[in-house]
Amino acid sequence: MKLPICNFDAKNAVLCPQCENKVETGVLTKADVNASIKLAQLAKSNNEIDSFTLYSCKEIEGNFVLSLAKNDIMIIRQSRTLYRLLQGQFSGKIWLVEADENDKKFIEDLFFPTKILSINSVWAPGGVQKTKAVVSGKWTPRFPIDTQKVIQIVKNARNLDIEIEFEDKRA
Repeated sequence: MKLPICNFDAKNAVLCPQCENKVETGVLTKADVNASIKLAQLAKSNNEIDSFTLYSCKEIEGNFVLSLAKNDIMIIRQSRTLYRLLQGQFSGKIWLVEADENDKKFIEDLFFPTKILSINSVWAPGGVQKTKAVVSGKWTPRFPIDTQKVIQIVKNARNLDIEIEFEDKRA
């Protein structure tokens, strides 16, 4: 398992001076530390989680954005049991994104399993970038993704203003 903090620290839920210094200097966040400890605890009883690579964790208004390796995300998405196990460790909703991805892929990951038809970005006067995501289907109260949370996460994590539009191909 690869984590932002030392494996020893994660397994024992105590930070060594080196990791503590990273938190104090802002290299790591408290969310990185907490997510690392939670994954290490789960890995004790789950071999799949023991092979994961967590790059970072961001807490955005009660939501946890976990940056993981691509293969790890695939494993989690193929197992509802594993997803529920992870979700149960966090006080808010978890969002799975690939580490070191571009803005388009980041937005697509947040909308999983919903299909994104297009993502377009334009530069507005004043150097402001506007992004528009066109989502397949139509919005209903039972839509699987909270679009307002996605807007907050994209704004806080990537500093992008995003607008979401629904397009129903069946109409």
